[in-house]
Amino acid sequence: MASKEDLFAEAAKNWDLERLYQAFAEAKRQISPRSRRGLTETEKLYLRGLLSGCSPAEIARQLFQTSKSAEVYLCKTLYQYVKKIADVPNEPVGNWRNICDRLQEAGYKTQSSPEFKINNSVPTEALVKIVNIGFKESTVSIDINIRLEFPSTSETPKTEDLDKKD
Repeated sequence: MASKEDLFAEAAKNWDLERLYQAFAEAKRQISPRSRRGLTETEKLYLRGLLSGCSPAEIARQLFQTSKSAEVYLCKTLYQYVKKIADVPNEPVGNWRNICDRLQEAGYKTQSSPEFKINNSVPTEALVKIVNIGFKESTVSIDINIRLEFPSTSETPKTEDLDKKD
């Protein structure tokens, strides 16, 4: 079995966990000023589980708990903190899936999934091809195909041909 620190580690790929931990800790302090300062390891674990797209039942399964205990825990802790962070104290969270949406709207998500990352790079190869030039009376029409190659995180470069039809 993986250690608890390794569970739901994929959340770190798409979310700014340090900022989230700080925001949740501040929300917790405001909601429960007498509680322990900062997030507990369990709160961080559950948060990473939600950010990884796991339902409370899936999180409970990974932690060898009942789904009901996970739901109760989330309702008493993280759901309350999310409402504070999103500044909607009187609105119900509704569904665990709403957590990611609210936190993404609040700006805590890093770049989206890896297939869309360009890593702030420029094309390694740009090809512009003039396909057709036509003259009709007082108008000129030019058809152009453009092909850009961007460096990939893998060894082989990926090519995007904007002219191709899917």
